[in-house]
Amino acid sequence: MKAMSKKKLAKLAGVSPRTFTRWLVTRRLELEAMGVKYTSHLLPPKAVKYICDEFCIILPENNSAKK
Repeated sequence: MKAMSKKKLAKLAGVSPRTFTRWLVTRRLELEAMGVKYTSHLLPPKAVKYICDEFCIILPENNSAKK
């Protein structure tokens, strides 16, 4: 799992960045517990995994490989 921007995750989810940000507000406490600030544009791998699991976002194969 790699770090990823909110904009790219929104695109993979098939929603606008604004809608995606509204989705993230519902998980703000969990993300802040991971050290992710509300204003962050780049999400760390741990947060990307959490968001993908919560919102059923499927990552492309080349991004999900561990290195």
